[in-house]
Amino acid sequence: MAPWCYCLLAFLIRSLSGNPSNSPGESRNPWVTAPVAPGEVVETADEVCKFPGQRLNWWQAQESCEQRLGHLVLPPPDRLLTAQLPDPIWVGQREAPLQRPPQRRARATAALMFSERSADRAARLRTPLPALGALTACAHVQWDATSSDPAALFSLAVPTLANALQLRAFAEPGGAVQAALVVRGHHAPFRAAFQADGRWHHVCVTWEHPGGRWALFADGRRRAGARGLGAGHPLPPGGILVLGQDQDSLGGGFSARDAFSGNLTDFHLWARALSPAHMHRARACAPPPGGLLFRWDLGALDVAPSLLPPVWVRLLCPVPSEECPTWDPAPHTEGSLLCLQPLPFLCCYRTEKYRRLQDARSWPGQDVIRRVNALANAIVLLPDPLSEAHGDLSLTEAAHFLRILEGVLAKEAAPLGPAALLAVLRFLRRVAALGTWEPEPTTGSWEQLGQAVMSVASRVLEEPLAGVWLSVSEVVGGPMALVSSVQRLAPLMNSMLTSERPRMHLQYRHAGLEVRRLRLREASTEGYVFTVPGGHPEGPGHIRIPAAEVRRLLGKGLSGVTMIHSWFSSSVFQHTLGAPGQEPWAPDSPEETSGMQRFLSTQVGSAIISSEVWDETGEANTAVTFHLQHQPQSPLCPLLTPSPDSGGSWATTGCSVTATYQGSTACFCNHSTNFAVLLQVYDVQRGPEEESLLRTLSFVGCGVSFCALSTTFLLFLAAGVPKSERATVHKNLTFSLASAEGFLMASEWAKANKVACMAVTAVMHLLFLVAFFWMLVEGLLLWSKVVAVSMRPGPRMPLYYATGWGVPVAIVAITLARSPHDYMATGHCWLNVHTDAIWAFVGPVLFVLTANTCILVRVVIVTVSSARRRARMLSPQPCRQQQLRIQMWATVKPVLVLLPILGLTWLVGMLVHLSPAWAYAAVGLNSLQGPYIFLVYAAYNGEVRSALQRMTEKKAAEAFTVGRPGDQVAGGSLQSHGPGVPL
Repeated sequence: MAPWCYCLLAFLIRSLSGNPSNSPGESRNPWVTAPVAPGEVVETADEVCKFPGQRLNWWQAQESCEQRLGHLVLPPPDRLLTAQLPDPIWVGQREAPLQRPPQRRARATAALMFSERSADRAARLRTPLPALGALTACAHVQWDATSSDPAALFSLAVPTLANALQLRAFAEPGGAVQAALVVRGHHAPFRAAFQADGRWHHVCVTWEHPGGRWALFADGRRRAGARGLGAGHPLPPGGILVLGQDQDSLGGGFSARDAFSGNLTDFHLWARALSPAHMHRARACAPPPGGLLFRWDLGALDVAPSLLPPVWVRLLCPVPSEECPTWDPAPHTEGSLLCLQPLPFLCCYRTEKYRRLQDARSWPGQDVIRRVNALANAIVLLPDPLSEAHGDLSLTEAAHFLRILEGVLAKEAAPLGPAALLAVLRFLRRVAALGTWEPEPTTGSWEQLGQAVMSVASRVLEEPLAGVWLSVSEVVGGPMALVSSVQRLAPLMNSMLTSERPRMHLQYRHAGLEVRRLRLREASTEGYVFTVPGGHPEGPGHIRIPAAEVRRLLGKGLSGVTMIHSWFSSSVFQHTLGAPGQEPWAPDSPEETSGMQRFLSTQVGSAIISSEVWDETGEANTAVTFHLQHQPQSPLCPLLTPSPDSGGSWATTGCSVTATYQGSTACFCNHSTNFAVLLQVYDVQRGPEEESLLRTLSFVGCGVSFCALSTTFLLFLAAGVPKSERATVHKNLTFSLASAEGFLMASEWAKANKVACMAVTAVMHLLFLVAFFWMLVEGLLLWSKVVAVSMRPGPRMPLYYATGWGVPVAIVAITLARSPHDYMATGHCWLNVHTDAIWAFVGPVLFVLTANTCILVRVVIVTVSSARRRARMLSPQPCRQQQLRIQMWATVKPVLVLLPILGLTWLVGMLVHLSPAWAYAAVGLNSLQGPYIFLVYAAYNGEVRSALQRMTEKKAAEAFTVGRPGDQVAGGSLQSHGPGVPL
């Protein structure tokens, strides 16, 4: 409905309700104002949007939409959407989308080093605390991984109760730090808070006396929480806060057994329970001031001498000032808010993509989905791509489900169906999202999870799945969606690296990932080289960070960085990824122009590799050189730039070819991302003038053929040719071929309108198929008259009509039903040659041409044999030269007569790629098919000539009779003098 219709509707509603337009309380928005409900789908002019009903930060909202195969709504949203949203929402970015979680900033702060467990190591807050009905305590902690006995990170004692509140924790060897809150002597269960990896982690606890609600947070995530802990009684005033010790008495009673071992800084205490948004601010080293009782300040603490002097540390905090785009529906303006703030959001799809996702429920592959879900006894693969996964996915569940999926894929003999591939991709995205923020602490192995992901990814990159990838590329962006999911494993692998194990390597047949910690001083003289194991079947490639880049990183004060490399080598990328926007290099001279070949397309010709450098604050951009093997073609050095829905596009910005070798290319890029070597594919040379000449000749030839065929068809109708099988077949062939060529000439004017172009494509597909199948009927009729001679007439016309019209209609209908979105090509009105839709034309045509070729060969054999027998009857001993002449004419005559009628001149079209001469031959032969059919069917056809002669004689007789007065009788009727009267 148009916007003015909605305005008029709103005005009528206000008029009927009797509420004045300026009355108080009325919405200023004249649009529909019913709020959108969670899960509701709203369709606009060009998009379909869904409201998940969640409030997430920008990064989580983007991740949530990507898992749903959609994208954040782009600004400005449709007014129909914003009218139903009461609050600001997150929106996406049209250019340079934020692809990673926020970077971190370094902050220098004083830290207390509890280097050993001792009763004399503690820090006490000088000021007694007021009565507390709720509180939040947060700190950055570096836990001693060898401290396996429970210890108190902080404790709060009141005059009447020593164990009023404390946070206790211990480290599992090689596992997680388990933490528990104690309130009024009541002990909550220990829960895994963060990895016992010796790194800094942010820990918070909240408690409220109404209901005894408590929660444990670590690294921005809620790790545990419940009710009923110390409920109903606030903490009395006069409390003493102590860091690093358990108080057995007010402000004292310390023991080495309960002492904390590790490092602590940035401790803050609030007299309220912080909201999740305020919790993120506290983690970002920007604590909210409301209700703040203690801000980290060593001057406000009595610090034991054994902890002095404090040590200044470089604390890394998520950047709190990074802002992400929003849309405020009230003033209809675009703005920005802190990315870590939770807001509602909309996940949107292009209308065409949404329709395809709806159709995916009936795509092949549902049997694999059912088998995996049955083995897992859970919904692992979603049969409906628009449905949502319920519940959180744990590491243990993810690893278990991946093993089941891997086993099913290994046993699957046939290639996956598109529905199963789509479901597998969604599940891999869900698994990769486990580490989007901070990895959950666990004793399980992230490495095993990574191995399982790489195994599944490698299996869905097998070459037989190239066609399946093409069929789903419109909804997931092709195999680069898989690449993106695998690359998100890198932060998980990075969290597993230690000084004893500075490198982690995962590799299967078609995919690999390596994460390595590099000491910069060790690479400052020669740079850093990484060898790509799967660069190319003929040999590996490599990535190099020049020594100048390493020294630049050293100049920033970095001692080491994390190198992340991934590589994907599969022919699937060559079949599904190209760069249609890439133009060939322009020639610099006329000599080069004359030798230049015509540009066809750009294809991925090597492995796809990714190189990233991370320092402790986030991704560090560096220049790289890479060298990859490829097939011998014209190479380009591109990078992949991401884009919503499409998966990304290739661009050469900032990259150049530095050297080319036989079958390999070296490239330089001034930044790091996904790389590959693209190959420019060329065809036989045809200059612009030659292309223009061919187009002109084709149009003129098509017009000549159309006129000849139309004349032939009209002659059949006007001459009154007696009904016969041959005449009926001739009429159907001329009509269908003339109609097809007429639509072909008109197709150029239909390109501007998509609906018209689609209709013209379907009609041309049908008419050309009808023409070819009537050519097949011509062959079958010829076979029945020459080869399989039968005196029994038999009802053959129903079979001929079923073949000539029924089969093409069925082929076109099935093709449109199965591939409505892949049916038409982009830029012109014909079938899409890059999908299976083109085989709905090429396959039947090849079948008809093959059958007619066999029929022609058999007819020639029969004709030559008959000519030989007739020659012997007329001349028992003909000379050898006469025999040869008779046989040659018996061979050439049926070939010349039948070749165009049976459509065999179209075989020349398969050779146009070999030379321009074949292109001219194809245009000429197919242009002459119409005039040739006119000559054979009309000019030299005995039936047509007899009918024309009869019609001429009748007209002449009528004219002669009308001219004699005595030949008229009453009533004006014409009296005939009888047949055969000479005129």
